[in-house]
Amino acid sequence: MSLFKTFLKLHQGPEPLVLGNTWDVKSAQVFEAAGYRAIGISSQALSTTFGYNDGENLSFGLVLQVAKRVVETVNIPFTVDMEAGYSRSIDGIRENISKLHDAGVVGVNIEDTIPGVTRTLQSVVDFQRTLEAIAGHISRNNLGIFLNVRTDGFLLGLPNALEETLARIKAYENTGVNGIFTPCITAVDDIRQVVNATSLPINVMCMPQLPGFDELAALGVKRISMGPFLANKVYENAARLATAVISDKNFKSII
Repeated sequence: MSLFKTFLKLHQGPEPLVLGNTWDVKSAQVFEAAGYRAIGISSQALSTTFGYNDGENLSFGLVLQVAKRVVETVNIPFTVDMEAGYSRSIDGIRENISKLHDAGVVGVNIEDTIPGVTRTLQSVVDFQRTLEAIAGHISRNNLGIFLNVRTDGFLLGLPNALEETLARIKAYENTGVNGIFTPCITAVDDIRQVVNATSLPINVMCMPQLPGFDELAALGVKRISMGPFLANKVYENAARLATAVISDKNFKSII
C-alpha cells in the first residue's frame, strides 16, 4: 500500500489519527521511533526553528527543502502545513502542491485566512473557488495528496465562530477536498456539531481545554494535531538546561 493510501486509511478508522507535528528532520525521526503512524510539519514550529514569525515569513523553498529531507529519512506518511499556499495566486498554489507531491509529501493543509500583521478571513466564495481549482488540479494529475482545509473561525476567536465554521464547512465540503481542520475548537458541543455537519474527517488541535483522545474518538473526530506545543516545550526545556549550566557552573544538568 502506498503511503498516500495508508494516510487516507488512517482517517477512516475508529481511533483518531494522532499526528506528530515536526519542526525538523530529527523531530520527525523521534516521532517515527515513538510509534506515531503519521507526521506533519507545524508551520509555526518550523518558522520558530529558523527564527521567523509564523505566517509565511520563511520561504516556500525552505519548507520544500525540509520536506524533501524528512521524506528521505522516515518511512511513514508525511503532510505539510502550507499555510495559505505560499502564493496569492491559484497557479502558484497549484505549483507548490505539485512540488511537495514530487518530493514525496502525501498531504497538505491550506487555510482560509491570509497571513499578515493580522490574519484576514478570505471570502467564502473566493476560497471555495480556490479549493475547487486546487482539488481539480490534484485530481486531473492523479496526485496522491490529502487536501486538508483549515477554517479559522475558532482560531481568530470570532464571537460567532461555530456558525461561521459550520457555514464554511458546507461551502467547502463539496469542492473535492479530503478533510476539515478546525484549530482552537475545544467545547464538546461545538466539536459534536462540527463533526455532525459533514461526512469529511474532522481534524482538531492540541489546546489546554481540548478533551482527551477517547472522548474525541467518541465524538467522531478523525485526526488530532499537536501544532507547535511539543516543539515549544522542547525549547522551554532547552532554555532551562542552558540556564542551569551557567547558574550551576558545571555540566551536571546536561550529562
